[in-house]
Amino acid sequence: MAGQPNVFVMNQGPERLSGRKTQESNIASSKAVADVIRSCLGPKAMLKMILDPMGGILLTNDGAAILREIEVGHPAAKSVLELCRAQDEEVGDGTTSVVVLAGEILAQSLSQLERGLHPVVIIQSYKAALAEALSTIQRISIPVDVADEDSMLKLIKTSIGTKFVSRWSDQMCKLALKAVRTVADIDARAGGSGGNVGTVDIKRYARVEKVPGGEIESSRVLDGVMLAKDITHPKMRRRIEKPRIILLDCPLEYKKGESQTNIEIQKEEDWNKILEIEEQQIRILCDKIIEHKPDLVFTEKGVSDLAQHFLLKENITAIRRVRKSDNNRIARATGATIVNRVEDLRESDVGTRCGLFHIEKLGDEYFTFLEKCTEPKACTILLRGPSKDILHEIDRNLADAMSVARNVVFNPRLAPGGGATEMAISVALNELARTTEGVAAGPIRAVAEAMEVIPRTLIQNCGGNAIKILTALRAHHANGEHSMGVDGESGKIVEMKAYGLYEPAAVKEQTLKTAIESASLLLRVDDVVSARRQQGGGGGGGPQVQNMPEGGGDMPEM
Repeated sequence: MAGQPNVFVMNQGPERLSGRKTQESNIASSKAVADVIRSCLGPKAMLKMILDPMGGILLTNDGAAILREIEVGHPAAKSVLELCRAQDEEVGDGTTSVVVLAGEILAQSLSQLERGLHPVVIIQSYKAALAEALSTIQRISIPVDVADEDSMLKLIKTSIGTKFVSRWSDQMCKLALKAVRTVADIDARAGGSGGNVGTVDIKRYARVEKVPGGEIESSRVLDGVMLAKDITHPKMRRRIEKPRIILLDCPLEYKKGESQTNIEIQKEEDWNKILEIEEQQIRILCDKIIEHKPDLVFTEKGVSDLAQHFLLKENITAIRRVRKSDNNRIARATGATIVNRVEDLRESDVGTRCGLFHIEKLGDEYFTFLEKCTEPKACTILLRGPSKDILHEIDRNLADAMSVARNVVFNPRLAPGGGATEMAISVALNELARTTEGVAAGPIRAVAEAMEVIPRTLIQNCGGNAIKILTALRAHHANGEHSMGVDGESGKIVEMKAYGLYEPAAVKEQTLKTAIESASLLLRVDDVVSARRQQGGGGGGGPQVQNMPEGGGDMPEM
């Protein structure tokens, strides 16, 4: 059959899935990931024990920490893990909710695909559902006064009430709120309902130092900075009140040549002269510092023995090889300016806002404390606890609490928790589905049903009757009682306003956007092709395409 055209086919081995099979496989794997952490939702959450390849264990119920550790092979499951990371970086909370919700939306999409709906039609309906859901959150959320201590503490307590540290929630909430208020810029603290401007950089300026030993109750936020450093010379002062501080980003050592330098010495006096020049150079550096009468000198580089000697004679304490990030925090806390060359030092560069410098021994290590700073713009949170595992878990939970406080500073609106917001969205979407004509109503109804997964999971995790309580909760919301939700401790229906369980609206909005958009993305996939290397040299990644002519004709020219 020489007249037939040549046919190109792609290798169809076990590496390739297409059409409905792809969508079913993606949905199944996403659902599997969601099922892993479903039991981690709510105050009665179960713990997961994760074994790492080195034999260590991780005990946590933090969704982000669990999904960061587990390994998955399926591309769709990897995509769901990315969701969790995106949510954690964006708002720092709601990581478990977003994965559970995305898994449920995809599971509900399966019935729509079986009805013969095209994925594009389903995605259009999802976009309409997302717009309605976001407007519902705006409608039922309430403004909050960022300056009100009690309201903020209640809000932060909501985020860590489901975590390991819930036993010490009052103390942890105060730590988180104090840390966020310390590092917040003035613009961000000004308040206002339309969202604030400014920065609240908790990752850079609110450092957590975990020191094993002591009690969890002795954890505190320092009104200043703490470093894992000791003084360079044992005779230097270890406690100074109201110190004058200089911060340097240059070495207090003999300046070596930039390129390789050879010196030829013919007389013994020349060698002594070289040593004198070195000593003179260091003396000049130290004299420039001593002119400003500092009590403390921090440098990111080294301090030579000779420099230590000159500084000690003037009763100046030196600390060397400070990390860049720590130096930046000291600058914000004490009002000092980091100087790159000693020659550029000015009186205005000296920091005077620190009230007390002292060095303490915690456990086996020495730590430098700069405390009692007036208006510090950076702080250190000192966490104490019985073991490293517990301290790591407290650190993860505290990061969530600080993220919640930061979100409210930028968008001071709160939505009811305990599944009340999701149930209100579900009722609103069912109403939208009734008024939508044609096949587009089905996917909107599917999203409405998927929203109920949050209250249902909360009920199931504390051993309640999901069908009975959900039906009653649906009736409350149909009557317009938007703040009725599930008490995660008892599984009963409670009024969230009276119960005091509110969450930042920003977290709810981000959860919905991430979940629905990722579900839409995975539904668009209709082919999964494994990129394989060709056998026998030539390399060539990417899907293999073979040219298979009918009837044994010659291969066509490409």
